Amino acid sequence: MSDFPPQPLSPLDGRYRAAVAPLAEYLSEAGLNRARVEVEVEWIITLTDHSLFGSQPLPLETKQRLRALYLTFGQEAIDWLAEKEAVTRHDVKAVEYLVRDRLAELGLDAIAELTHFGCTSEDINSLAYALTVKRAVTLVWLPKLKDVAATLRGLALEHADAAMLSRTHGQPATPTTMGKELGVFVWRLERVIKRLEQNEYLGKFSGATGTWSAHLAAAPQVAWPNIAREFVERLGLTFNPVTTQIESHDWQVELYDAAKHAGGILHNLAQDIWTYISLGYFAQIPVAGATGSSTMPHKINPIRFENAEANLEIAGGLFTTLAQTLVTSRLQRDLTDSTTQRNIGVAFGHSLLALDNLQRGLGEISLSRDVLLADLDGNWEVLGEAIQTVVRAEVVAGRSQITDPYALLKELTRGRRVGAEDLAEFVRGLDIGDEAKERLLALTPATYTGLAEQVTRTYL
Repeated sequence: MSDFPPQPLSPLDGRYRAAVAPLAEYLSEAGLNRARVEVEVEWIITLTDHSLFGSQPLPLETKQRLRALYLTFGQEAIDWLAEKEAVTRHDVKAVEYLVRDRLAELGLDAIAELTHFGCTSEDINSLAYALTVKRAVTLVWLPKLKDVAATLRGLALEHADAAMLSRTHGQPATPTTMGKELGVFVWRLERVIKRLEQNEYLGKFSGATGTWSAHLAAAPQVAWPNIAREFVERLGLTFNPVTTQIESHDWQVELYDAAKHAGGILHNLAQDIWTYISLGYFAQIPVAGATGSSTMPHKINPIRFENAEANLEIAGGLFTTLAQTLVTSRLQRDLTDSTTQRNIGVAFGHSLLALDNLQRGLGEISLSRDVLLADLDGNWEVLGEAIQTVVRAEVVAGRSQITDPYALLKELTRGRRVGAEDLAEFVRGLDIGDEAKERLLALTPATYTGLAEQVTRTYL
């Protein structure tokens, strides 16, 4: 066997790299290390702003030079950290050494000992993960989810009046409209999106076991919880004052559960659209140069929705694992969360890939209204519900003596194809008032859609 040059093991870093690249800005190893540097630098600035241990607030120019350590974080720093971690065998310690090294280059040796002051690794990691996940979700993943919902809303409104045969249990049922059925997914997604928008991103900054013990030993007169809260909130995060060595990750559990929920809704959508395509309700728009089958030239396979379905399943499994693992930490600390959190980007990567496929897929289908109408015209028996309900109302109003309307319609329609003339003849022979009879005779499967269009246009 020949030896390959280094190859990506994950398709997210190979075949699908272009679709998920924006997430790597935050949820990669480099993105995490940049955030760690940011936390270390901002902690130094906070300590000097409070003039602790004889330090003085840094001039604005000096702060800007310090912040450049993470604002211009690039390949040189990535390589430096890789070499240092190979020696330290500790990723956060390597970051601390990087900051100390850069302080020396900037002539700030006098405050070098404020680097990582009073911190355990999880103080840095807690904030770094919160920063990277928050940015990845709010700047990349959530906007894409909203884009899919918006595209779906547009289709729902466009097809709000497109009468369609429903299929409950896979069987012909009371008609609806395609717009209303797509609108159901929009409504569901928007509820979850609201939850995602409200998700908190928590951080702790309280030392080795959440007690600020080392801080108090060094400066017992300082209100360390207040400084920690100020620091965390200035980073745009929510402060968690009651923790063990780690922040308890409950905000992550809530986020991943919500992300999985959104994925479940989208999985349902992908399957339904796939089914509508197989029924001929949606025609797929040919893409120039694309091949549907290696042997059957006529085929246009619904691959966007199949790919979305598969990637949502992978993402859902990973989100489940993240939530199940991160909710627990033995006593004051164990390391199960460390390796688990390194897969946050993989989970969101597969989810983002699914969103990309759905967005593309929804733009490559066209509603075949003639197929919908033909399907409706072949299933007049679905009006049995309307007829028996009207008869029951007529009985209550004293305009009919029919004793069991449901059984009457069941005998006529169950398991049978009933045409327009059959139903019309049946209605004409019913013991009901003339107004009700005329109303039923005017009804067709295509007009028996109730308030479907109104529901769509009112609530979306």
